[in-house]
Amino acid sequence: MKAIVQHEYGTTEVLELIELPDPEPGPDGVVVRIRAAAVDPGVWHLMEGTPYLVRLMGFGVRRPKAPVRGLDFAGVVHAVGGDVTRFQPGDEVFGTCQGSFAEYALTTVDKLARKPGRLGFEEAAAVPISAFTALQALRDKGKVAPRHKVLIIGAGGGVGTFAVQIAKAFGATVDGVCGTGKVDLVRSLGADRVFDYTREDFGGGYDLILDTAGNRSLTSLRKALTPRGTLVIVGGEGDGRWIGPVGRNLRALFLGPFVKQKLLGLFSTENQDDLQALRALIEAEKLTPVIDRSYSLAEVPEAIRYASEGHARGKVVITV
Repeated sequence: MKAIVQHEYGTTEVLELIELPDPEPGPDGVVVRIRAAAVDPGVWHLMEGTPYLVRLMGFGVRRPKAPVRGLDFAGVVHAVGGDVTRFQPGDEVFGTCQGSFAEYALTTVDKLARKPGRLGFEEAAAVPISAFTALQALRDKGKVAPRHKVLIIGAGGGVGTFAVQIAKAFGATVDGVCGTGKVDLVRSLGADRVFDYTREDFGGGYDLILDTAGNRSLTSLRKALTPRGTLVIVGGEGDGRWIGPVGRNLRALFLGPFVKQKLLGLFSTENQDDLQALRALIEAEKLTPVIDRSYSLAEVPEAIRYASEGHARGKVVITV
């Protein structure tokens, strides 16, 4: 099979399109014929090995342990292990794995769900990682509820486009912050108000703020919250090559015990229950992925470069 691999950390120059043996499922494994995959910030952080903290979290200190990049995917089940009963060859599925930038990938039943019927493969591939993050930030950390006033910073990006829709599905009033070129998009997703950060600042009185951009201080964000509001920080860049965006999470963690507001960070997890919850929202027409551009497998380096610039409207996907 063809796959995008890297044998050392670095820029997109370390990525190669080469032939690899097709994966074998093992007793509890599922081999999927990949039809589409998606690019998220984790892809280029693992490619670069930055912040260096990620290397110490089991991804490989000197070189990546898993050489094939890519996490999200949608495709067709190709083969299953002897212990697998939930899926069979020919089933259309979506989910996560290690190494979706390939023609075939190995995953497990707990990271799969049947592809929503109303989505094509490209749209379905755009969902898992970014939508996991949005769902867990709003529902689990933020405890979003009807009539809550919610602010999504970075509302036009991969996580943000899902977050606007999910918050609306939970009955919240939702404001979005984005750049000029994404204002109409965010409004079309259901945002009640949209702030163009190049021209205006948002107000205050928010019960919940989800910050995916990472370029505002904790002080300024706290001023926009109600006295007992909640701030959830996900992603963002900064704080150098050692700890990167984790630095803001740590500062929030240290400050949290001394204030009445809840200041929280999030590292999303991949799990079957949330994949099914996202599938239900999609089938109920409450959640629709936004795709900016599609690239071929051979164009993965270009796709990563584009996505890492931070200007994509929604998600960038790879067709295989």
